[in-house]
Amino acid sequence: MFNQKVTKMLHGGDYNPEQWPKDTWSEDMRMFKLADIDIATINVFSWSLTQPDEATYNFEWLDEIMDMLADNGIKVCLGTSTAAHPAWMARKYPDVLTVDFEGRKKKYGRRHNSCPNSPTYRKYAKIIAKKLAERYKDHPALLLWHVNNEMGVRCYCDNCEKSFRHWLQNKYGSLEEVNRAWNTKFWGHTFYDWDEIVLPNLLSEHLSASNHEVTSFQGISLDYDRFISDSLLDCYLLERDAIKEVIPDAVVTTNFQSNGTYRLLDYFKWAKYLDVIALDMYPTNDMPMGMTAMRHDLMRGLKDGDPYLLMESCPTQLNWKPQNALKRPGVHKLWSYQAVSRGADGVMYFQLRRSVGAFEKFHGALIDHVGHEHTRVFRECAELGHELSQLGDSILGARVDAKIGIVFDWENWWAIAHSSGPSVDLNYINEVQKYYDAFYHQNIQVDMIGVETDLEQYDLVIAPVLYMVKQGYAKKLEQFVENGGTFVTTFFSGIVDENDLVTLGGYPGELRNLLGIWVEEIDSLFPEQRNSIVMKQPFHQLSGSYESSILCDLIHEEGAEVIAEFGNEFYRGMPALTRNIFGKGDAWYVASSPEPEFLKNLVGALCENNGIKPTLITPPNVEVSRRNKDGKEFTFILNHNVEAKTIDIGVKKQKDMLAGTVISGEINIPPNGVLILEAVNERVASAIKS
Repeated sequence: MFNQKVTKMLHGGDYNPEQWPKDTWSEDMRMFKLADIDIATINVFSWSLTQPDEATYNFEWLDEIMDMLADNGIKVCLGTSTAAHPAWMARKYPDVLTVDFEGRKKKYGRRHNSCPNSPTYRKYAKIIAKKLAERYKDHPALLLWHVNNEMGVRCYCDNCEKSFRHWLQNKYGSLEEVNRAWNTKFWGHTFYDWDEIVLPNLLSEHLSASNHEVTSFQGISLDYDRFISDSLLDCYLLERDAIKEVIPDAVVTTNFQSNGTYRLLDYFKWAKYLDVIALDMYPTNDMPMGMTAMRHDLMRGLKDGDPYLLMESCPTQLNWKPQNALKRPGVHKLWSYQAVSRGADGVMYFQLRRSVGAFEKFHGALIDHVGHEHTRVFRECAELGHELSQLGDSILGARVDAKIGIVFDWENWWAIAHSSGPSVDLNYINEVQKYYDAFYHQNIQVDMIGVETDLEQYDLVIAPVLYMVKQGYAKKLEQFVENGGTFVTTFFSGIVDENDLVTLGGYPGELRNLLGIWVEEIDSLFPEQRNSIVMKQPFHQLSGSYESSILCDLIHEEGAEVIAEFGNEFYRGMPALTRNIFGKGDAWYVASSPEPEFLKNLVGALCENNGIKPTLITPPNVEVSRRNKDGKEFTFILNHNVEAKTIDIGVKKQKDMLAGTVISGEINIPPNGVLILEAVNERVASAIKS
């Protein structure tokens, strides 16, 4: 991942020495050593300091901190500083300023304040990235590059509108094709000149100031989503290419935000251009751990299972929530190891020293405002740092071996969000999470995959709410099932193509042959309303009746076997769960949004059919994940409970990698406790004991 320069999991975080007097720097170095900090992300928001005017560049302060970090054995993740342009740039070149959803031109302020299609912004961002690369290409501290920071902004300025038209010309080639894709004969929208096309916002196609998703033309808004993701990607690539022009083997990344499911950017598309995936993860105390686990798995899935980097996390409390609770003792280490267990090859924080003023002064840090190491938070971070050093390179680069893939597609998400029906209660992320949780709570490992992911490695593929079926994907799924795979999809699937145009001939469109069903109608349930899914006869763990909600598809079977039926409403007795034998495999359809117990039993049955077993059987809220490397297995057991739990790890001898002992059978794991086990043979076990 890092050109062989890393021999252990990284431990560090964002460091802003420019905010502090120099006598603080040496004290920071002392405390960094105490906590086994070995990487610092610097120069993230320093563009105005490094470039005080159009013609002047000042790198002396950065030289000094780079040298100091090198002298103290700390590697550098070097930011390009382009996440906030300087004030002089906004005053002299107002094209760098964004226009918001309501058409208002912004003034200088905040961060993420640059129009991604501003010629000025692109020009100077590229220049400073190249100057940084030229200056530090041979610096001993340099490990990797961090372009911008948490990229993501919507802009509706004139430059973006012009760029949108060029983007459409490249995508469609002609206005005739644009009119076809957008179905512009609806509401008399036919375009005869490229300059007639305007951006979709509150001044044009969108209908609500409070809900930016509601649009009268889904095709136009969907293409704007693609366009803005691509525009930001172009900005990233400008800087990445400027760096690699100077340093061809540079390791370049940018950090993905919003705990990995960020609405604005198609991370699967972006992942192709990042040398390593970097995630910012900020769970709250009341967030179910299955939510964070899914997002960690998603980051690992972006590059087909490659390890990623937890680039930002918080050692204690956040600062932007309505209530910002402290992390309880042990939780920081517990959550950090959750990331490691699911593919992270490093744990980093925002921030290493707590800011003295402005928006993030109350955001948690390794070094608190008191300024010394005698705090609970510092001790817990240092303990984690020592353990990561103790683990060395044993787990570094290890991968997760999963036989189940859950499909996650950004464009499908966007299209569902823009849909004008059938229910505002349909939330793509939530539906995916429900299926993920059914595996997570049984300690069955899955990969989060995109529509381009090769399916051959999987026995079971699940695509919740596959509303948009992209060109060629139905054939890909048919081949997967025909060759012996099991495929599961749900209500409101196979409805539209990638232009959000309905696939005519009956739902689920291109999936109809694979699933062996026809969906005649879709019923939308009120929030308090429930239907029931009634099993026709027991199927493995599935028996009896289960609640369902949100939507119900009214199905006619066309060769599929009916496993369960709806229990209520005028469509009582119609299929609610079907299975279609297709070649050597089978394809399942779940016609409503079921309660968790149904999904738990369904995925349990499907796993049993496919010979897939849990990694370990544990009490509730004891999470288990496993990574593999060079024939070795590393099992992580994480107790998310506030009380100790007893679990049986089996008769096989295992090395407790943190305690250095050999254990087997029943063991006790404390509240918020972590075990990392390595499977060992008897000879190795005896050597450890002696």
